[in-house]
Amino acid sequence: MYKARYYKADGAEGGEQNLPDWLFDGVVNEPVLHQVVKAYLANQRQGTASAKSRGQVAGGSRKPWRQKGTGRARQGTIRAVQWAGGGRAFPPIPHSWRQQVPKKVRALARRSAFNWRAQGERVLLIDTLEFETPKTGRLVSLLSAIGAEGKVLLLTDGPKENIHRSASNLHHVDVRPLGEESAYHILWASVVVIEKDAIEKAGPSAADTAAQNARERGEPAIRQVEAEAAQAREDKQEARRASLNARRRGITEEPKAKAAPKKKKAAPAPAPEAAEGAVSIDDIKLPKVGDLSDFLAGFDNATDVAALQERDGRKTARVYYEARLAELTGGGSPSEDKGDDDA
Repeated sequence: MYKARYYKADGAEGGEQNLPDWLFDGVVNEPVLHQVVKAYLANQRQGTASAKSRGQVAGGSRKPWRQKGTGRARQGTIRAVQWAGGGRAFPPIPHSWRQQVPKKVRALARRSAFNWRAQGERVLLIDTLEFETPKTGRLVSLLSAIGAEGKVLLLTDGPKENIHRSASNLHHVDVRPLGEESAYHILWASVVVIEKDAIEKAGPSAADTAAQNARERGEPAIRQVEAEAAQAREDKQEARRASLNARRRGITEEPKAKAAPKKKKAAPAPAPEAAEGAVSIDDIKLPKVGDLSDFLAGFDNATDVAALQERDGRKTARVYYEARLAELTGGGSPSEDKGDDDA
């Protein structure tokens, strides 16, 4: 539940007050806000721009001169777009720019705008304001006392002419009865000031009631469970990819102490001697022939090199295996080296 700072009619602070759940439900739907604000701005366009094309300008029905023989460019009418006093190419035509937005979408955008302002602690509550006569200075002093700086949207308990006239010459203050504001007006204001009686008397509309019933049925909880399940699936896939990459490189799942600096040429995969028994020889991915010499240099066991040679059927790779076996056995066979190790 959101809370807002509460002020008395003279500007004295009176603590915090809870905001109603049906209006401040914590949901901020940015796509809906964008749609509603765009439609509001489009509906402000009059669409009365108009101009005449060459066919609508009076006169010019006769060809100004003959087609050929004059040395000048051919012309069909003096009302063409290149002539002074002629028509206009692609003129604007009066039409409506109005966009229709469903009632429930507007209600969702209004609640989202209120929640956005409440999250930033830019919603203030104030006691009922009553001005006997319009006083701009008194309204300015009151807004300054409660800390309402910048653009201010003042929502009153019904129409109040004196307060509205007090703010009529303040371009940064907009006074409206609660319920007549739109998502655009709420987002336009830096601070939203609401009369306490107005928000206590206000009730949810049909769209707000439907949204509140949906929340009570647990629809947001269902969406939360679905989001958690999707995140769990993504984490599982990431773990599988990491395990597969580790098997391909012949290393264990142990975390790296420090990332190696980048090199122009990727270093060959290290031999699995440090984690012997964790990865089978049959699971090790063989590198390209050009990287085979550096790859085999990481193996100190002639039996492992011989096992890799049996798996590798590339003829061009045979010389690298024989050279490495010769280094390990001193010219002998892997079986002899094995016997030396057992001794």
